[in-house]
Amino acid sequence: MGCGRVGSTLAHSLEARGHSVSIIDQDADAFRRLSPDFAGTTVTGVGFDREVLMQAGIERADAFAAVSSGDNSNIISARLARETFGVQRVVARIYDQRRAEVYERLGIPTVATVRWTADRIVRHLVPEGHTELYRDPTSTVAIIETPVNPAWIGHPLHALEEATGTRAAFVMRFGIGTLTTASTVLQDGDQVFMLVTDEIADAVTKIAAAPPAAV
Repeated sequence: MGCGRVGSTLAHSLEARGHSVSIIDQDADAFRRLSPDFAGTTVTGVGFDREVLMQAGIERADAFAAVSSGDNSNIISARLARETFGVQRVVARIYDQRRAEVYERLGIPTVATVRWTADRIVRHLVPEGHTELYRDPTSTVAIIETPVNPAWIGHPLHALEEATGTRAAFVMRFGIGTLTTASTVLQDGDQVFMLVTDEIADAVTKIAAAPPAAV
């Protein structure tokens, strides 16, 4: 639902992956954002109207994204898709951070646009010493590259996890991303990426930078 810049880009991206796509917008002119070769269905109407959703094929949909410019419209349509039509994969774009947190707790994944965007800009303007690879849509959990003291080489990765109080997301070894296991041992040249929140990021970095004996 929503054929703005996000919605039209999403529609093309999904179609390029071989999916059948229906896109809803109450403004018929919005569909001009779609390329001439878009093969999906366009439906003009309010995205939280049941008849409009059914016209778009909601009853046979595998997933639903609510990405209009209105928080209320996105939430109502997302809840209809999930609770009335039983769509399993539902995502809503939400500008209000507080609302986003509420609906996350209700089991509706959200992308809190303003908070996420502002956070990313701040981190480019004022680097905090962490090389951040990823941050979740609620801007709570991040994956950072964590430089490890050479003295950790030869130690089990789980020892570093226990010392830092968090988990490793993955390790880059010889330029290849590697999922870690209970038996993973740190090797020379490993790049370690840890899961952190803002509250523990500094402590995790400090502990990893110190030799094991100093922890």
